[in-house]
Amino acid sequence: MSETHEGERQGASPGADTVVRETSGASTEEALRRVHAARARSAAGRTTAACRYAGFAADPAVVVAVPREAAAKAANAVRLSSDAVAALAGSAPDPAADGRQARNAAAAAVLAAQIAQSHGGGEPSDAAYRAALTASQAAGKAAGRDGLGRNATLNAEADAAEAAAVVAAEAAGWM
Repeated sequence: MSETHEGERQGASPGADTVVRETSGASTEEALRRVHAARARSAAGRTTAACRYAGFAADPAVVVAVPREAAAKAANAVRLSSDAVAALAGSAPDPAADGRQARNAAAAAVLAAQIAQSHGGGEPSDAAYRAALTASQAAGKAAGRDGLGRNATLNAEADAAEAAAVVAAEAAGWM
């Protein structure tokens, strides 16, 4: 790629042809905000459900600097996912930042899944943990330098991984 056009990056990664181009300004950013916010809310719901399954009615107001016990870890996971959703609601649309918030919520859901997995449930719990990890990795990739929250292919992969994580959490009895 020898020249760049508005909304494109020189030397872009595979899938760059699916990068959302800023042709309509705020409406594109708002559409991407909805995509990232939906994924963040879903991950936050998984976080809360997994913590509840593990027997922790985690309070997002509780902050533990270095959580060592499962209850503190659960509280921090719920707080982190709640913070990510709140950040999306309290700021102007910014696809890169919004993607990072969705990634943060998905990462918190992995911690909650690990806590729930440690409380038994066999293969369904193991599968739900693996699905949570996959969803977090996909959200990270969509938010990362290759996607910056704008790559339609990476966002679709993250959405699909999030949907699979919900199905797996339901199968494990967490939701």
